[in-house]
Amino acid sequence: MSIQSAPSVTLAVANQKGGVAKTTSIASIGAALAELGHRVLLVDLDPQACLTFSLGIDPEDLEVSVHHVLTQGVDPAEVIIATEDGVDLLPATIELARAEADLLTRTGREHVIKGALEQLADDLADTEEGPYDWVLLDCPPSLGVLTVAALTAADGVLVPLQCETLSHRGVGQLLDTVHDVRRFTNRGLEVWGVLPTLYDGRTNHARTVLETISDTYDLEVVEPPIPKTIKFAEAPAAGRSILATSRTNKGAQAYREVAVNLVERASRPKKKAAKKPARAKK
Repeated sequence: MSIQSAPSVTLAVANQKGGVAKTTSIASIGAALAELGHRVLLVDLDPQACLTFSLGIDPEDLEVSVHHVLTQGVDPAEVIIATEDGVDLLPATIELARAEADLLTRTGREHVIKGALEQLADDLADTEEGPYDWVLLDCPPSLGVLTVAALTAADGVLVPLQCETLSHRGVGQLLDTVHDVRRFTNRGLEVWGVLPTLYDGRTNHARTVLETISDTYDLEVVEPPIPKTIKFAEAPAAGRSILATSRTNKGAQAYREVAVNLVERASRPKKKAAKKPARAKK
């Protein structure tokens, strides 16, 4: 049985800029939450299927995936795969690249992920394990239909941000999309904050970037920053998260601390009204 009695939390992890350790963060946070005793579902919404591959599953071997759930109405419970990291996965394949086009002309396309997750929660409600405590959505590196649908389904959004190179324009565009989603499809969506990744505390630049993130975007910084380590690159080849391949590594420990802080964040009361996210200050 899951330890969490609070309602399930759906968290979108999004940044349309590639190379920010988004998929690594999803896999690692999911594994850390599972270590804490939570029941976790990871949803791979990236047509490149990096999350699916990194958890030891070859997308080319899959007959059904999240694409079939979103475009053909396949029951998500029939597609979910249990992984060795203690998390369940709704996997992706390259077919998901067609989903954007398939969904563009569909009425209510913004709600397609929310609908699938609600169906899954209903299916699991009467089971012994019950619904998932956490659903983590790995958004594609774009601001298209799938990302908007993920934000529409989410309670919160977490933004991984590389400490070496800050793309102010990119984050501003994402926050504008969040604002639009709040206006039209998900009034309760909250920005949980920025997760600093690929952090090298030995460089002045990285330390300066970390110190200015909060002021630049007027967003909370989720601590601790995730350090840069070669162990992150080695983990996907083993088909496991870094928490399994390098349990005592500083990166694994950082993600464990992040998971604890996210659990604390989930316990906060909802804000009465969501304000427009701040753009980067000039």
